[in-house]
Amino acid sequence: MKYRNFGRLGWNVAEVGFGAWAVGGGWGSQSEEDSIVALHRALDLGCNFIDTAQAYGDGRSERIIAQVLRERRGDQRVYVATKIPPAPGSWPPSPYDDIEARYSAEYLRQRLERSLRELRTECIDLLQLHTWTRAWNRNPVALATLRQFKQEGKVLAIGVSTPEHDQDSVLDLMRGGWVDSVQLIYNIFEQEPQAELLPAAVEHQVAIIVRVAMDEGALTGKLTPQTVFAEGDFRRRYFAGDRLQRTIDRVEAIRRTVGAREPDLASAALKFALKPAAVSTVISGIRNTRQAQMNLAVSAQAPMSDALERDLRAHNWRRAFWFAGK
Repeated sequence: MKYRNFGRLGWNVAEVGFGAWAVGGGWGSQSEEDSIVALHRALDLGCNFIDTAQAYGDGRSERIIAQVLRERRGDQRVYVATKIPPAPGSWPPSPYDDIEARYSAEYLRQRLERSLRELRTECIDLLQLHTWTRAWNRNPVALATLRQFKQEGKVLAIGVSTPEHDQDSVLDLMRGGWVDSVQLIYNIFEQEPQAELLPAAVEHQVAIIVRVAMDEGALTGKLTPQTVFAEGDFRRRYFAGDRLQRTIDRVEAIRRTVGAREPDLASAALKFALKPAAVSTVISGIRNTRQAQMNLAVSAQAPMSDALERDLRAHNWRRAFWFAGK
């Protein structure tokens, strides 16, 4: 496993991290036993960064992580990042939403204490707001509350996760010194962060956590027109209507571009996300030992060539409409 610097914090984190959404549910049936074994295997292979959220199984993901770390008895330094969802309302937040209605100081305090209990810790490594809107950039009082948590010693670092449709909405927060990290979508289809966000991260020493590197499984190349997602798997909505076939067609074009230059499409997808120097870690969704071994093994391979990265830029796909309907 290779390690990278995490912004200005001085942490050395695994460049391929453990995405713990599926551990909590949301991707179909998932046994607790499989989750525990997968986490142990990932940590054995050198992974030391886990990303979770309160919303992942209503705390189930956090509880499983806490159990695994307790079983390991502190045999390695593992950084755990979790996320606080906004109070009930539209997702992503509306331009008309009041930040103090969705992330009030009292609400954030309650949610902080909840994660401390679920993770069985006195201090959270990285506490993130689970989504954002540009409407709050002029008055980011929720982040001032998280700063207070840092001063109290209950949080080491604070961050924000971008809304799915607007990666650049957090640029002002980075430039204003409000966040230690930003979690964003960056993959072969979603390349917008290259324009401003990634250069700004380098300039302001903000750590970058990449999510959705495989476009919710599409960039593994394993989806077919016959693929049916189980009840409880959010991809039933994500690939609804003709989205699945349109995605498959574009993935096949990517397959032709990659050719024999990478072992497989999944490796190419992870390596593309790892290519920018601004990226601290790419969190890959892992739900079993096979996925842990396959995803983390990419770190031991040679990086993607500059030539292939340039060729893959042609597959940039502007899909902000994806999140508003067909």
